[in-house]
Amino acid sequence: MSEQHAIRNVSDTALWVAVFRAQESERQDPLFFDPYARELAGERGAEIAKQAGIPAWPIVVRTVVLDEMILKAVEEDGFDTVLNLAAGLDTRPYRLALPATLRWIEVDLPGMVEYKREKLKDAKCFCRLERHALDLTDVEARRALFAKVGAAADKVLVITEGLLIYLEPEAVKTLAADLHQPPAFKRWLMDTASPALLRMLARQGNLKPDHSLKGSDSVQFKFAPEEHTEFFRPYGWKPGEYRETAREAKRLKRFEVPFLYKLVGAVMGLHPGFRAKMRTFSGFAALERA
Repeated sequence: MSEQHAIRNVSDTALWVAVFRAQESERQDPLFFDPYARELAGERGAEIAKQAGIPAWPIVVRTVVLDEMILKAVEEDGFDTVLNLAAGLDTRPYRLALPATLRWIEVDLPGMVEYKREKLKDAKCFCRLERHALDLTDVEARRALFAKVGAAADKVLVITEGLLIYLEPEAVKTLAADLHQPPAFKRWLMDTASPALLRMLARQGNLKPDHSLKGSDSVQFKFAPEEHTEFFRPYGWKPGEYRETAREAKRLKRFEVPFLYKLVGAVMGLHPGFRAKMRTFSGFAALERA
């Protein structure tokens, strides 16, 4: 497989993410166990992960943190429905101890839905799982689905894990406004990126100068707003819980910051505003319905 064509489209990144879940599950000290990840990723996923050159630890940390935020929403905050947009090869309904009464709805492109359905046809699911084959760029179709989901639920938790960064800002604005329409949509979980993160990845060679992924001519990182979670406030979503990737990685013992970076950080930390900038560098956010 040539580097140029390793990643054909955004859906291929789901294979790469599954590789990282498989690798974590195979450790002696795993933070989670996903028995289906290796089969879902396949040989193509391993090749994509190799070509992309991005380390596994941010995906592992993202998985663990969102696991925790989802379980809290369901077990403590009374959410009865989860809507996972661009669900990819996520296996949480099969590996998290979710209530049997929970309605978990996955949305993705037809090809991804069919692939996943076939691979997991014999797997046991903990909750009420349903899948919808839908292109999220089809605005009318997604609005119809959102309305239908909202009408049948009391409290809906929306997840866009690994999705927004691939969208143009205008597309994110429209999606945010659409998600605010059903009154039952109360919380929205997402991972966040900053312009500084994209610049760092480009400097390190993980991204091309146009912010496209290594091994791809078309898959780009596009959404990393300077406003961070305040970007969403005009569309009905206010910032709630937020966790920084670096702090969570330290807590989970999945990434040790090199000494030189610590030294630079200590010096830069004396500069006003540096800590605030670093806090929004990369993380995981829960937005609440305003």
